Amino acid sequence: MSDIQWWSSESFWRKTAIWVTAGSFVVLIFLTLHSMSEIWAGSKRVPAYSVINHRIDYVFDEKRNFQVPVIGVEEPLFGKKLTEEEAEALVSRGKLTVQAKNCMNCHTLLGNGAYYAPDLTKSWLDPWWGSKEVREQQMVEFLMSPQDRVHNGLGRRMPNLGITEEEARATVAFLKWMASIDTNGFPYNFKPIKQEN
Repeated sequence: MSDIQWWSSESFWRKTAIWVTAGSFVVLIFLTLHSMSEIWAGSKRVPAYSVINHRIDYVFDEKRNFQVPVIGVEEPLFGKKLTEEEAEALVSRGKLTVQAKNCMNCHTLLGNGAYYAPDLTKSWLDPWWGSKEVREQQMVEFLMSPQDRVHNGLGRRMPNLGITEEEARATVAFLKWMASIDTNGFPYNFKPIKQEN
C-alpha cells in the first residue's frame, strides 16, 4: 500500500498543471481580444485618426481625479481638413517616421521608450511651443533642424536626424493624434498649452 496522498501524487499535479495552463490560455485570449478592442483607433479611448481635424485640450475630471482629453471645435492641422483615409495615411507616415528615426531611443511614448529626453505622449500640447497659433510651424521647424531651437537650449540636445518637411509634418500629425488618447492621466501633472477662444 502506498503512503502517497492523492494531493501529492504526480498524476494529480500533472492534471492540475494541464487544466491551469488551458484555463490561463483561454483567459489570455479573452483579455487580448478585449484589450485590442479598447486600443484600436476609433474606440472610446483612442479616437479615430480624423481627430487631427479638431482642437485637442485637457481638462481636469473630478470623478477620475486627473486630466482627460477633450475633443473640441474643428481646428484642422496645417489648416487643411482631411478625410479619415487621408488622416490615417498622414498619422501612419508620422508613426513610421518616429520608428525609422528611432525616437524612442531617447524619448518615451505612452510610457514606453527611454527617459533621456522628454515624454512625447502629450507634446502637441506642450506650452514650450509658445501659442497654438505658431505651434505647428514651430514643431515642424524644430524637427527639421533642432540644433538652433529654444527647446535644445533647455538641457539635453536633440541631434539633427535629417527629417524632411514631409516627414516632420507627418510626425506632428502623429503627435497631435497621440495627444488625443485617453491615457488615464499619464503623464501625471501635465499642464497643457492655453487654447481659449
